[in-house]
Amino acid sequence: MSKIICSAAIRGAHKIIDMAEAKYEEALKKYGPDQEVGFPNTAYYLPVIYSMLGAKVAKLGDMKDIFVECRKLLPPLVSDNIWLPYLAPALDAGMATFFAEEMFEAVRYLDTPEYYTKTEDPLKDNIWLGAADDVIFRKRGVEFVDGTAPGFAAIMGSPPTKEIASKIALELQEKNLYIFMHDQTNGVHMPDQLVANGVQVGWNTRLVPFGQSYTTAVFAIGFACRVAMAFGGIKPGDYKGNLIYNKDRTFAFVMAFGPVSDEWYANAAGAINWGFPTISDYDIPEVLPTGICTYEHVVSNVPHDEIVQKAIEVRGLKVSVTKIDIPMSFGPAFEGERIRKDDLFMECGGGRTPAVEVLVSKEMSEVEDGLVTIEGPDIKDIEQGKNLPLAILVEVAGREMQSDFEPILERQFHHLMNYIQGIMHMGQRNIMWIRIGKAAVEKGFSLTHLGKVLHGKLHQEFGAIVDKIQVKIYTTVEKVQEVQELARKVYDERDERLGSMTDETEEVFYSCTLCQSFAPSHVCIITPERIGMCGAYNWLDGKASFQINPTGPNQPIDKGEVLDQQLGIFKGINDFVGQASRGAVTELACYSLMNSPMTACGCFEAIAAMLPQCNGIMVVNRDFSGMTPSGMKFTTLAGMAGGGAQTPGFMGVSKHFMTSPKVFMAEGGLKRIVWLPKMMKEEIKDKLIERCKEMGMPEFYDMIATEENGTTEEEIMKFLQEKGHPALAMESVV
Repeated sequence: MSKIICSAAIRGAHKIIDMAEAKYEEALKKYGPDQEVGFPNTAYYLPVIYSMLGAKVAKLGDMKDIFVECRKLLPPLVSDNIWLPYLAPALDAGMATFFAEEMFEAVRYLDTPEYYTKTEDPLKDNIWLGAADDVIFRKRGVEFVDGTAPGFAAIMGSPPTKEIASKIALELQEKNLYIFMHDQTNGVHMPDQLVANGVQVGWNTRLVPFGQSYTTAVFAIGFACRVAMAFGGIKPGDYKGNLIYNKDRTFAFVMAFGPVSDEWYANAAGAINWGFPTISDYDIPEVLPTGICTYEHVVSNVPHDEIVQKAIEVRGLKVSVTKIDIPMSFGPAFEGERIRKDDLFMECGGGRTPAVEVLVSKEMSEVEDGLVTIEGPDIKDIEQGKNLPLAILVEVAGREMQSDFEPILERQFHHLMNYIQGIMHMGQRNIMWIRIGKAAVEKGFSLTHLGKVLHGKLHQEFGAIVDKIQVKIYTTVEKVQEVQELARKVYDERDERLGSMTDETEEVFYSCTLCQSFAPSHVCIITPERIGMCGAYNWLDGKASFQINPTGPNQPIDKGEVLDQQLGIFKGINDFVGQASRGAVTELACYSLMNSPMTACGCFEAIAAMLPQCNGIMVVNRDFSGMTPSGMKFTTLAGMAGGGAQTPGFMGVSKHFMTSPKVFMAEGGLKRIVWLPKMMKEEIKDKLIERCKEMGMPEFYDMIATEENGTTEEEIMKFLQEKGHPALAMESVV
């Protein structure tokens, strides 16, 4: 590394450690060694120290040993007449800097409790949020794992004007990055610039004003350390594992504006330990060779209109944000928009016209990237009120693309088209329905814009597996019917791939921990015969999701030794769940409602509950708002089944699971079901009747009560006795 940079970093580290230790000595005299210290509402103590050293700094007295460690790491100041390999000493100085800054900030929380807001958003009289507590961390940290947020920019100082600051912030937001802001340049703080220019700051906009001094840069590094521990399975004290995890998976960097002080150099050297490079607009020495960081370590003199793209490039972050060339606004804010009758120009599908949407994979030579074609009339060719048949055929190609990925990509059509202002999309496959509003047509909407959105956004979200995308749109009955026939074959092949599988034929199941941000102990187990309780992921989807995003929420689990076949207890599942739930759940039965049932977050499609008097099980779907025979409505039952807790007799389930051979197998299977809401019973009627026939009781469908037969156990019991329901003769499980 540059001697100038390393010398400055080591000087800065000496200054910071001296300052922090002096502050500590003052606090020790004032409060005593037994005074509790720490960041607000966190189980991670001081997270950088905890992750690197495994040390739990909970009291002032605990800091003494950490300062000793800082002094051990701190190299001597660099003299003019000695040349050394500066990289290692500078990195040690940077690590010691973060230890010292973390303790300095912990003492600040003790001395000045109201210095930071301790909230998600700034207050009227205080813009500085301070360290993220565990509520914020769980909510935001999962985004660093599932790809929603690939990383963060730790900003030191401020750009020269509020306009430049706003432009840089927007560019970083468009890359889906979080922006952590610290310190000032020439007395000006970047969050103040943004607010003055009408930009909203806070966690909700990913523009996070951590603190007004350079020492708060440690909050950003601490956040990264917690991500590795919470979501990467890295143990406290495994410094090597934590550093490598963040280098490979958290795409973060430091962005420095204006003159760089010794203290900033010390923080930059510390960040390099995690593989986070520094990009600056100022004239400072560069460190261009690769080593700890993926590419360059320090890049300087970068123009403001190029600094974001340069930072992305240097960090090695693959972000492809394509501006969608359509005349309407586009974004998640329009997803819930409804096109009412008075606002309607025309519609496709929904029973009005034939319609279908399907995605298929092709050979590379068969796809022309970016090609969007329409065969048949477009919006401009018809009058208001005239509906069109519609087929949307998306063909993709990629070196990493597989047929199993097709439904994952196809499922994105729904929300992507709903993101278009003035367009409403419902359903999927060959029951899709699109409504187009008058306002969109007035702005020049064309059906080709659907293709442009799908091309651009699928590239953005699945660039790791898709290299080429073309979209073909048809609006003639003949061509739509042709695509429908193709789609039916594709759908049947997909369903058949899963339909031939059983829990016995596969040795690997898949986890889903996407909802751990609000239910930390919840782990969903997806098997070939048990779809995720949210109804959104089956076993093939879990497999495809893992291949697309190996560090994501869907992880393969070797089920291992069968501990109890009837209950569905497997050693590999127990081991995984125990680790992923952080010890909260140690045993899980995949096929039981009464013994170690699966946990739930709250996103389940339905809830199963035991009815003791009826010796059977009721299942109620989320859309049913009436009273159930359990004496509780869905909302009350959700409190029993959700939150990541195991509550025997209550469990979240998907509708699809109701027709699985494994449903409540430990309690006797489908024959235990005594009550379903009529709407749910009708919804799964065909598959339920088919399952009844498979178990040799075609008449069983009519034995299941609904709210029309009663909403109390006494009323249901009378119906069950009249029908001769098999649950009444089964062994009691209560």
